[in-house]
Amino acid sequence: MKQLNLQKLQNRLRNKFIKSGVKMSGPETIYFSKDTIIGKNVVIEPYVVFGSKVKIGNNVTVKSFSHLENCKVENKVDIGPYARIRPGVILKEGSKVGNFVEIKKSVIGKKSKVSHLSYIGDSNIGSSVNVGAGTITCNYDGVKKSKTKIKDNVFIGSNSSLVAPLVIEKNSTVGAGSVITKNVKKKSLALTRSSQVEIKNYKRKSK
Repeated sequence: MKQLNLQKLQNRLRNKFIKSGVKMSGPETIYFSKDTIIGKNVVIEPYVVFGSKVKIGNNVTVKSFSHLENCKVENKVDIGPYARIRPGVILKEGSKVGNFVEIKKSVIGKKSKVSHLSYIGDSNIGSSVNVGAGTITCNYDGVKKSKTKIKDNVFIGSNSSLVAPLVIEKNSTVGAGSVITKNVKKKSLALTRSSQVEIKNYKRKSK
């Protein structure tokens, strides 16, 4: 009986959102909470889960296999596929969260992008920031959580580790493959990378 009641609730919520203009392909695979709020001209692809306290603005696309809970999504935002938006997240207008990205207790600023394979936690990201693939915020030292602040127009190169507490000022760049442990001044390039070594005519060991 409980399973039947849950199914009836889901069907009722799906029908409500379809009537309000939400575009869903495969609505039977999409799960809502009773308090889900969705704006106008929203597209939801199959296999998306909305946990409690999710508010979606207008002109938003949520792609397949994404999971959202206790977050606010402003207008013109793209999410997913395979994105996890955890509690305490605000995605500002025009921002993008791509595939295999997890965000927790953070603000992603207007027109900022976290497109691939990244973890952003306890962070405040400004506008027009590009976070490269494989970037993580190292927000937990085993005892306490610390915050990362990335200001406007920053470019974070791929495979970077940002060790909190940390402030990266406006218009600065972090080189790919860097581990950043100190604050970065505005209009600066921060880079931590070992020199490349090349041994010519190298022969691999044979078995």
